[in-house]
Amino acid sequence: MEDVSPMRFDYRALPARVLFGAGRRRETPEVARQLGCAHPLIVCTPEQKDLADAIASLFTGSPAHIFPEAAMHTPWNVTSRALALVQETGVASLIAVGGGSAIGLAKALALRTGLPQIALPTTYAGSEVTPIIGETQDGEKRTRRTLDVLPEAVIYDVELTLTLPARLSATSGLNAMAHAVEALYSVDANPVTSIMAEQGIAALAAALPEILANPASLDARNRAQYGAWLCGTCLGSVGMALHHKVCHVLGGTFDLPHADTHAIMLAHVVAYQAGAAPHAMRRIAHALEADDAWSGLHALAARLHVPQSLAEIGMPHDGIGRAADLVLQQAYANPRTPDYDSIRAMLERAWRGAAPQPDSL
Repeated sequence: MEDVSPMRFDYRALPARVLFGAGRRRETPEVARQLGCAHPLIVCTPEQKDLADAIASLFTGSPAHIFPEAAMHTPWNVTSRALALVQETGVASLIAVGGGSAIGLAKALALRTGLPQIALPTTYAGSEVTPIIGETQDGEKRTRRTLDVLPEAVIYDVELTLTLPARLSATSGLNAMAHAVEALYSVDANPVTSIMAEQGIAALAAALPEILANPASLDARNRAQYGAWLCGTCLGSVGMALHHKVCHVLGGTFDLPHADTHAIMLAHVVAYQAGAAPHAMRRIAHALEADDAWSGLHALAARLHVPQSLAEIGMPHDGIGRAADLVLQQAYANPRTPDYDSIRAMLERAWRGAAPQPDSL
């Protein structure tokens, strides 16, 4: 292990309550009562409307309204419609039911209204435990970090993940894993988050293939959800780096599927960072039980049968240069200073679906 003495770091725990366990969605009204969160607005995607109805039915003492229009990348036009409903109904709290789309919308509403939030995740995205929000307007996705968007409570009920198809479980899990990977080489990395990151990567790497083989396995999904919580907690505690910047650019500019984009880019960005973050590479490889970090991540993605190329998910080849330019604008802190030529070469490999390739610094 790399010598880190004399030890010097900052660690800031986030003020949120986490409830973990099968069936705990039924406690939502009581958690809401404890938070003073009566009369909620439940936000979800159109696909999760039935689940939102089921959660709403638990609120027998006060009415619950539903807004079933959450969309990927939190587009402003959707947020504005939801804000109008908040003002019209006078709701006193927000409940997000679903994945990153629903949770992102609830965060956008909380940012502008100050209403308290409860999140019930159905995927492994991890946004529910981060003070980070990404919103899209005029074809550009912008992110910011503020405690004003952090949910007050998160209810992890593994039964809610059973309807998540195995393929989406795989891409969602790799998306979560990306949070932990970046935490290991973040400028804010510290011993606490690094331990959580390595355990989160290991938990997901073991559980996701089992979910693919047996989608109904509560045990595998429980371990994946635990790993996702660890990974999301890491992202909430340290700063983002190049991987998230690349995925925000690709998703917001070209409207690419969020989890698929993370799943495709993860191994490529790790290979890009390899020479600048050797200690992080060793910890990632150890968690994956692989010879090296980038090939281990690439092999895991292949084993999970996730998309292998940006072309496959709709990225236009003539957008690679524009994407490279945008990645360099307002760049996040990163162990390797990015430049146009190397970023473009990395994106070109990812577009073709080629194997990730470390290069010289």
